[in-house]
Amino acid sequence: MRVLAAMSGGVDSAVAAALAVEAGHEVVGVHMALSRNREQFRAGSRGCCSIEDAGDARRAADVLGIPYYVWDLSERFEDTVVADFLSEYEAGRTPNPCVRCNEHIKFEALLDKATALGFDAVATGHYAQVLTREVTEPGPDGEPVTRTVHELHRSPNEAKDQSYVLAVMGPERLARSIFPLGGFASKDEVREEAERRGLSVSNKPDSYDICFVSDGDTQGFLKSRLGARTGEIVDTEGEVLGEHEGAYAFTVGQRKGLALGRPAADGKPRYVLEVEPVSNRVVVGPAELLTVDRIVGDRSVWLADDVLAGAGWDASTSAASDWFEATVQVRAHGVPVPARVRAVVGPGAGAPEDPTGAASAQGAGMEVELTGETLRGVAAGQSLVVYQGTRVIGQSTVQRAYRAARATSLAG
Repeated sequence: MRVLAAMSGGVDSAVAAALAVEAGHEVVGVHMALSRNREQFRAGSRGCCSIEDAGDARRAADVLGIPYYVWDLSERFEDTVVADFLSEYEAGRTPNPCVRCNEHIKFEALLDKATALGFDAVATGHYAQVLTREVTEPGPDGEPVTRTVHELHRSPNEAKDQSYVLAVMGPERLARSIFPLGGFASKDEVREEAERRGLSVSNKPDSYDICFVSDGDTQGFLKSRLGARTGEIVDTEGEVLGEHEGAYAFTVGQRKGLALGRPAADGKPRYVLEVEPVSNRVVVGPAELLTVDRIVGDRSVWLADDVLAGAGWDASTSAASDWFEATVQVRAHGVPVPARVRAVVGPGAGAPEDPTGAASAQGAGMEVELTGETLRGVAAGQSLVVYQGTRVIGQSTVQRAYRAARATSLAG
């Protein structure tokens, strides 16, 4: 099989490429140049995809004896990931740029270009597993037809599991993706593999934070791109408590950086409850008002059509599916909580239509009701991922989170 190995310059992608070679694939390495600043170097272990990283990736490819190329995807990255990041914050939402990078760059631009060049799959250093099983179903003529189902599952390395940011890729691209690190239980094992193979990146620090905000100052980045916009910080009664230089720089659940100058009457900390982009106001209040028990999402991506079928989804109608039990996660390393979930089609859901005019589950809306623990500080724009056990069922972008009944009574 011809495999394109995405090589970021880190130890994970280097070992993933090595394992793809070891598996007998015809492997070509490619580094994605995402920064428009060709002189950019990483600050410590922040960021990725710099000139420094491109050099590390090339050295790893040389050790593995595979062809290596650098693809300039900086314009595509700027027009999709960075543009989405800015527009979402400007709209009072909280985006996850890693999710959008996987969607638009690694599993759209990269994978689609690889397919056009004749590659069968893309291998990356993500910590997740793709499990396959054979399913036999009646064909159009009544004869049995066997097809391969690809399932996305969590990595056994819980600390590094990246299934959350991969859920947006969709079933077709999942079928053309390889995650060789899926079975590794720890990062130490990966580093040992790199050292054993003579890869110089074996002890290279992990990158973290937002790659295009290499100094870690997200507020500073937003201000430099969107400009200062003075507005009010108010409580739930509308009383003005302070000022800010741009509502876009705040996110629901935030506590630090409010600089209110005087404590609340009860002496308790105050948190951002709402960001109002039109009025440029930030609403703050007690922690209790961050508690939510119902979430509505849109732009859904489903990776388990068998689960949807079992929940009664019928693409020939616009009716919602039945509820099904699952767990949901709203942060990359958040704790999954029990919930019941259903696919819906309605105003704002953004569901596309198939050629027959029926509503597709892909892109449709999603409703989630938490059945055990509540969640705190869920913001519009966050990615919500649905699991059953270790299997990823689907993903949706949070459109709205509803305060739990107890929190509402406290507000009243």
